[in-house]
Amino acid sequence: MELSRRTFTALAGTAALGLALAGSGGAAPGAGGPRVVPTGPPPPVPRADGRRHRVGFDRYSLLVDGRRLVLWSAGLPFHRLPGPSLWRDVLQKLRAHGHNAVSVPVPWNHHSPAPGTYDFTGVRDLNRFLDTAAEEGLYVVLRPGPYLGPDVDAGGLPGWLTAVAGTARTDDPEYLRHADEWLGAVNAIAVRHLYTAGGGTVLLYRIGDGSTAPATDPAGRAHLAHLYAKARADRIDVPVLRAGVLSDGREGGPRAPGVRLGAGHDRTGHLSDLARGITAHDVPTVFGGTAWGWLPGTGGPGPQGSSAPLDEARRPTPELAPLQQFGHLVRTVPDLARLDRADRVRAADRRLTVEHLANPDTGTQVYVVRNDSGERVRSMLPGTGVEVPVTVAPHDVKLLFTGLALGRRKLAYTTAQPLLSMTAGRQDVAVFVGRAGETAQVVLDCETQPEVFRADVEPAWTYDRGRLNVVAPLGEGGLGRVFVDKGDSDVPLVLLFADDATALRLWPYETPSGSLLVYGPAMLRSATLRGSTVHLVGDVVGETGVEVWGPRGITDVTWNGHPVRTYVGRAGSLVMEGMVPDAPDVPLPELGGWRRRSGNPESRPDFDDSAWTVADRTASRSSTPVPGDGPVLFADDYGFHYGDVWYRGRLTDTRGITSVSLSYSTGPHGLLMAWLDGRPLGTHRMPAPDGDTADRGTWTATATFTVPAELREPGRHVLSVLVRPMQHDGDERTRDAYKAARGLTAAAFGGGAPDVEWRIQGAAAPDRARGPLNNGGLHGEREGWHLPGHDDRDWRPVDLPHGERRQGVAWYRTGFRLDVDPELDASVGLVLEDDPERAYRVQVFLNGWNMGQYLNDAGTGRTFVLPNGILRTRGANTLALAVLSDGTTPAGPGTVRLKLLGAARGGVPVEPVETRDAVDPAGS
Repeated sequence: MELSRRTFTALAGTAALGLALAGSGGAAPGAGGPRVVPTGPPPPVPRADGRRHRVGFDRYSLLVDGRRLVLWSAGLPFHRLPGPSLWRDVLQKLRAHGHNAVSVPVPWNHHSPAPGTYDFTGVRDLNRFLDTAAEEGLYVVLRPGPYLGPDVDAGGLPGWLTAVAGTARTDDPEYLRHADEWLGAVNAIAVRHLYTAGGGTVLLYRIGDGSTAPATDPAGRAHLAHLYAKARADRIDVPVLRAGVLSDGREGGPRAPGVRLGAGHDRTGHLSDLARGITAHDVPTVFGGTAWGWLPGTGGPGPQGSSAPLDEARRPTPELAPLQQFGHLVRTVPDLARLDRADRVRAADRRLTVEHLANPDTGTQVYVVRNDSGERVRSMLPGTGVEVPVTVAPHDVKLLFTGLALGRRKLAYTTAQPLLSMTAGRQDVAVFVGRAGETAQVVLDCETQPEVFRADVEPAWTYDRGRLNVVAPLGEGGLGRVFVDKGDSDVPLVLLFADDATALRLWPYETPSGSLLVYGPAMLRSATLRGSTVHLVGDVVGETGVEVWGPRGITDVTWNGHPVRTYVGRAGSLVMEGMVPDAPDVPLPELGGWRRRSGNPESRPDFDDSAWTVADRTASRSSTPVPGDGPVLFADDYGFHYGDVWYRGRLTDTRGITSVSLSYSTGPHGLLMAWLDGRPLGTHRMPAPDGDTADRGTWTATATFTVPAELREPGRHVLSVLVRPMQHDGDERTRDAYKAARGLTAAAFGGGAPDVEWRIQGAAAPDRARGPLNNGGLHGEREGWHLPGHDDRDWRPVDLPHGERRQGVAWYRTGFRLDVDPELDASVGLVLEDDPERAYRVQVFLNGWNMGQYLNDAGTGRTFVLPNGILRTRGANTLALAVLSDGTTPAGPGTVRLKLLGAARGGVPVEPVETRDAVDPAGS
């Protein structure tokens, strides 16, 4: 909910801003060994400050320079955001929404196109990413694998590893030789960014995918031990996460705190984890990114970031609310970093379960109240000190406190979850949050009656027998404000009340001069204090006001470089006069001027394949058996690991041949097309995964086609086969799943056994900018038809929608220009829509970058996010579509249009992504 005019014009008053300097606390190990670290302020925002830092842990939490830290890490797969300028945008959004760390997987296959070759430039610039994370004040949990899990092709293992000796994720010496070389390349970068040395903010190092190796798996256990030893040998001196457990390498070292790898998005999960003593949380898919190229794992060709709290277009969604609330809470309420189990508590209504914890230093009591029923439950909580009924929504959890210090005052109890507690200037600020429509009740212990002012009409208050009772409906009128002054303290306390949507407009920020809190905009990116002015930088989507609680002496505010007039509100804040205007509409052009060209000359019998690789091997490293009569036809064995693969088999005589049977192996949604002497024999597609097969990583089938009678004759014949292999298997349950064959596995003929000489062709050598997973082996890709610089003037003009019934490949190209206001951050998508009865698929290329695959008959449409940087928002763009159709129905493309996914005033400066638009053809 953005701030309304009514809210801002209603705020008036004369409360002054004050001063708050960050305190110090914590304890360091003494000469006689580590001692208990008491509850105190968390460590300051991390930076690459060049100073030595101590990083350790005890059974309660991580310890950074003698201060307790609750780790709240968000997964950020930077390989799924192919625009280095946008890394800063997403990092700022994660920090603003409460995360203090990012978990960064580094896929081996993304950086290594061949054995011994490692590329950390351009969109793979790990050094730049780690620098940016440090600049934005975020810790890093680095994940170099080697295996990362099934959401990336082969679990992140490189394609070339399928064709070499050794079994991954074991102590096989051949595998470890390659893995050590990879980890050495990553660690050489990581060691320069370790927080312990002050070179960066890498706080933890995670090996493998987090899975354990049981005692019955000595090879797996030896593998994990080897990876740990490799990290230490490469001078990685931060704590290591292995098998989901923190380790510092010392025998008899401290007991580690609870760690959650794979924390969920809803509050039920992470609050329940808190009740179990977990203080290191990693939420793996806060930003899922764009499944571009052939990077996606065997989960399917769709976008992997479409349902993430920070969506594929980098837009915050309502699903961020519980993550933001938890992050701000554990950052500003240090009591949660050290909790012990306390006396058992039972709710009056047994549909509620209560976990009772207590901080041994502060005496704060914490109650995790869970409702697993499908009904709203209202119940008393005897023995907690909460004197009124508590309401918990169906399948929800509430975190309640008693005895919590809110600055200089004490909370007796509350029925709403605290969002944050901080000091801004000469006043303390506490925010309480809950679902819209609920009523928050906050009770303070006050021996002396304070003065209470309501800045909004919704809250109400009473004082009776040493307690101030404040009641506020949540979600009515936006933010509710109550100003508490005098009484037991000379420091005022501002109580703020918000529902989930309103809380997503509250932005705490720490500066060297103290903390501040901003309410109103869609996002706060930074706050800088110079003299008496606070300079705010952030995003605005809808018209909004801006309200600031800040350090002492701040009298002026700028927003995105523009001064704004303010007055002092009744809740002790600086309130903007007027409103910041919303983001304007962004006009997008219609896509016209299409040109078309057929794209499967390999199916013609006279096609020159003399430069292709002869497929004549008789043995393979694959886990797929080689047919007894050979040869090996597996694409990986010939160096073609990603994208489409062509085969051409020369037959000397087809007399008596009635059919051809082609066996092939792919990931989900694989495809095979066959031609004999240029005549289509047919297309076979792997069935769509269903509930029983959704986790199947490898699919095998045999497609049998009838040979037309007129082609059963002596002489030279050519069998052409196109296979779309899709992903390599990344199944974590089977160590050699990644070695399952891709492409053709065998060919047999009904009515005879002709001699066949096979040749194979896949992707050309990758260009340096886009990397090994961008291109496949389609003729148009090898010839550069997807690149902006290709001359398509001799292509045939067509209008879309377009339909033709043919088996094969057709390419469509057009160009368009954008002229987006440089002060706007506009996210643009490409929408493809058509009749789902039409069977075809499209590979989408923007300015030469493979943005993913569209399966028309798998749904009614799909939107491809076009990342800024690859998309020129102020310039010319080239769009190329490679359409594969089976000839059974008219094939598209249908409707193809640009769509504005979102726009905000603000954002970050975006540089064009580096490209080199020359690809050496690997044969025509």
